[in-house]
Amino acid sequence: MRRPAVRPTRAAVSGAAVLGLALGATACGGNVSAGGKKQELTGQTVTVAGVWTGVEQQNFKKVLDAFSEKTGAKVTFASTGDNVSTVIGSQVEGGNAPDVVMVPQVGVLQQFAKKGWLTPLSAEVGAEADKNFAKVWKDYGTVGKKYYGLYFKASHKSTVWYSPEAFDQAGVTPAKTYQELLKSGRTLSDSGVPAFSVAGEAGWPLTDWFENIYLSQDGQEKYDRLAAHKIPWTDPSVVKALTALGKLFGDKNLVAGGGSGALRTDFPESVQQVFGPEPKAAMVYEGDFVSALVTDELHKEVGKDAKFFPFPAVDGGKAPVVSGGDAAVVLKAGKHKKAAMELVKYLATPEASSVWAKAGGYLSPNKKVPADAYHDEVTRKAAASLTGAGNSVRFDMSDQAPAAFGGTQGAGEWKLLQDFLRDPSDPEGTAHKLEAAAAKAYGK
Repeated sequence: MRRPAVRPTRAAVSGAAVLGLALGATACGGNVSAGGKKQELTGQTVTVAGVWTGVEQQNFKKVLDAFSEKTGAKVTFASTGDNVSTVIGSQVEGGNAPDVVMVPQVGVLQQFAKKGWLTPLSAEVGAEADKNFAKVWKDYGTVGKKYYGLYFKASHKSTVWYSPEAFDQAGVTPAKTYQELLKSGRTLSDSGVPAFSVAGEAGWPLTDWFENIYLSQDGQEKYDRLAAHKIPWTDPSVVKALTALGKLFGDKNLVAGGGSGALRTDFPESVQQVFGPEPKAAMVYEGDFVSALVTDELHKEVGKDAKFFPFPAVDGGKAPVVSGGDAAVVLKAGKHKKAAMELVKYLATPEASSVWAKAGGYLSPNKKVPADAYHDEVTRKAAASLTGAGNSVRFDMSDQAPAAFGGTQGAGEWKLLQDFLRDPSDPEGTAHKLEAAAAKAYGK
């Protein structure tokens, strides 16, 4: 749920301000459903809500248009802004809930399911998902053994973006290990440019740094246990990961502006510091969505002026693949369940994903989407890495946590990792503070 030109922060957005952003996807005849069988959806309307605005909303509209053309159903879309949980909650209580919601966090999906707001997805949707997705994506959409959420859009959050020009000048190459990354960073610094621009103004990029290191160091099982708070944040594995992260955060030669400078740097600025007209760093770590800023805001060419390499392996572990994503769920309070379920079934197909893939700014967890559906080599590479990871992909840990711990500016994990960026000298003390915040948020 974290992207620039997408969702640069998780700042709350007033429901009244965003619900007016309704976008109609008009019907264009035809009565064949996503699965290819006859359906009488002409005259039916599906209302969809999600966080997307701007270009993302326009590109999702193309997917909805394709569904309308295929089925005859009319589809409307309204943006909730980042505060999807609050907005949808008020709509459910007010009796004007949408039929389908594109949910950006596992934690929010679980919250909706536990409140009894969701209709389990049909056996047909489940079969389509089994055919086209790695099992892990279905697992993340399942609560209490019931399948509620079809993951339609994903992000690859294990990509390190770099300036080829800066690398060439310093004579360094993409790192394969975390130790190599730190070593290359010091070489870059010696050549006159700090290694990394770190976006510390909001806490979410810092959680992503931690998650990649932790997943690589300690593996999938330990990651899953920490994400579910089945082990405490005082576990030695957490201290170990914080210690590794502190080696980067605590080195002023590696972080542009040092910790204090990073804490004043928001996400779009962190990308600009590497790929803007006056570069202040050679690399920026974040997800595949960096490419949208590089292309749309900085007008640079991805693949030439900006490239990425996979987040490197840490301490002999495997290179991590951390992801985020948006899942389609069907609300019980919606008025058009049949048409809504047909839409979700369509979203499970390679055809639907290919529509947005061609438009750009999109990765699909659907392994059946053809490579040539993506319009550039860099995106194809990111998509192949994401789907190629199969069941080893792990969903963003903070997005799985209660919002009070993993999704609130100035509180919980965000705030404590900002404090750690400012002064990374006490990993064990930070781990104890993280555990205290997590225990409170999880109600333990």
